[in-house]
Amino acid sequence: MLRLAALLLMAFGAPAPELWFYCSTNLLVDENVDRLAALFERAGKAGYAKVLLADSKFARLGTLDARYFRNAERVKEAARRAGITIVPAICPIGYSEALLFHDPNLAEALPVKDAPFVVKGGRATIVAGGNLLAVREWPEWPEWKDELWSSESGGWRCRDPGGRNARVVFRVKVAPHRQYHVAVTIETKEFDGDPRVQVLVGGEGLSFSDLGCRPTQPPTRHHVVFNSLGHDEVFVYFGAWGAGHGELSISDPRLELVALVNLVRREGAPFEVRRADGSTLQKLTEGRDFEPVADPGMGRSPWPGAFDVWHEPPAIRTKLKDGTKLLVSYHHAITVGDGQVMICPSEPRTLDLIKEEARRVHDLFGGHEMFLSHDEIRVLDQDEACRRRGLDAGALLADHVGACVKTVRDVDPGAKLWIWSDMFDPSHNAHAGYYLVRGDLAGSWEGLDRSVGIANWNFERRDESLAFFAGRGHRQLVAGYYDGPVESIGAWLTSAAAVKGVDAVMYTTWQSRYDELERFAELVRAGERARR
Repeated sequence: MLRLAALLLMAFGAPAPELWFYCSTNLLVDENVDRLAALFERAGKAGYAKVLLADSKFARLGTLDARYFRNAERVKEAARRAGITIVPAICPIGYSEALLFHDPNLAEALPVKDAPFVVKGGRATIVAGGNLLAVREWPEWPEWKDELWSSESGGWRCRDPGGRNARVVFRVKVAPHRQYHVAVTIETKEFDGDPRVQVLVGGEGLSFSDLGCRPTQPPTRHHVVFNSLGHDEVFVYFGAWGAGHGELSISDPRLELVALVNLVRREGAPFEVRRADGSTLQKLTEGRDFEPVADPGMGRSPWPGAFDVWHEPPAIRTKLKDGTKLLVSYHHAITVGDGQVMICPSEPRTLDLIKEEARRVHDLFGGHEMFLSHDEIRVLDQDEACRRRGLDAGALLADHVGACVKTVRDVDPGAKLWIWSDMFDPSHNAHAGYYLVRGDLAGSWEGLDRSVGIANWNFERRDESLAFFAGRGHRQLVAGYYDGPVESIGAWLTSAAAVKGVDAVMYTTWQSRYDELERFAELVRAGERARR
C-alpha cells in the first residue's frame, strides 16, 4: 500500500487524482434507475467525483416519452445527493447502432461490383453456382488432418483439444468484390472454447462475426456473411483457437454466392443495374425497368438500428424476359462481433444526428463536460461517400473527429471534451490492417486538438501510449480495472508517474461489476492519505 501511495504522489502530485466510474444503462427501465441511485450513493461515499454515463437512448431522446425524462431527473437528483457529476457519453462512432436507429442506410457499406444476375419468372436473382465447399472430403491441407479430429459423414468431431488450435480449413476460389454466405451446423458438449468461422487471406480477415455458441448446445445452424473485397481466393476456417476440454462437432459447412443482404441505399452507396446480354452494357432505370429495391430486413432486427448477420435477401422484380442477364453493383452493411455496425462518417446527415444528440443531451444534463464515444472503428473508407474524398483512413478519421469536436462545441462552446484513446493511438488501433478499415489509420490523432482529454485504455502498451498523448499536450484519464484484478491499477500508476497531465482515474467495467468499486477508490486514494 505504501509503495502504491508513493507511485500516486509521483504520478499525480497534488491534488489527488479525480475518481471516475463508468456506467452503461437504460434509463427507460425504472429498476435500472433504482440501481443507479444506490450505486451513486456508494460511489459518493467512496470519494468518486464523476460518472461516465452511457445510454444508447441518448442518441434518440427526441423519440422518447415522459417516463424516460422522469427517470433521468431521478438520476440527476441521485447524482446531486451523492456529490457526483454526470459526464454523458455521446457520439457513438464505431458502435453506431444508436445513431443508425434514425436511418440504417447510413451504415458504412462494402461494395459489390458487377454481380451476375439472371431473370426468371419476373425475378432477377444472383447466379450462385451452387455450394463451393466439398463437405464430404477433408480439405486438401494435410497439416490439419491430425489426431484432433475424427471424420464423420458431412463433418468432423473434436474431443478435448487441450489448448491446441482445433480447426478445419478450406481453400476456396471466389470472385472479387462479391458477397458470400457461410453456414455451418455446430454442436457442443461442455466445450471450453469459442467456436468460430473465420475467412482469411494471408493475415487479412474478411469476417469477424461472433457465432454466439454456448458451451453445450444441440446441433445449431450458424451464419457468417463476408465480402471478398479484391481477392480471388480465400481460406475458410471452422473450429476453435486454443480450446480446452469438451466436445465440438462441425457438420454440413456451406459457402454460397449471395447478393443484396443488408443492402444499403443512399447516394453515397450507389446501386446500379446493367443489362449484360447485348453488345453494350445498358444501364437500367429503377422504377421503370425494374421495381424499386430495398432490403426490409436491413437494420431492423430485432429493433431499429440493430443488424443481423444473415436473412433472406430481397429479389429484383422485373418484367424483362426470362434469361436476361444483368450485372448488379451495390453496397451492403456488415456486422462485426455480436452485431456492431459503423456509421458512415462522410455522409452529412451523420454530423446532423451528432449535433442533435449533443444538443438534447446538453439540455437534459446541463454541465459543460461530455465524452465522445469513438471506439473500435472496424469498418471505414469502404463506400463511395468515403472513397470519393480521396483520403486515407487516418486522414478521413482525423477530419471526422475534428468535425465532431466542432459540432459539439457549436452546441456548448465551453464544453470540456473527452474521448477514448484507441483509434488515435499508434500503439493501439491507429495503424494499417485494422479489421475492415481500408488503408492506414495513422495520423487519425491529428484531428484532436490538445484540449480534448484522452481516456487511455491501452494497458498492454501503456508506457508508449501515455507518453504519446502526453507529448501532444493532452490531459489524460486512466481507464483501469476492466473487470480484472483491481490491483492492476498499480501498473497503470507506475507508468503514469513518467508523464505529466494524467489527472483522473476511472473504474471501468463492461460487465456492470461494481463489487470492487470501494477497493479501487481506496487504492487510488492511498497516495493522498500518505501525503497527509
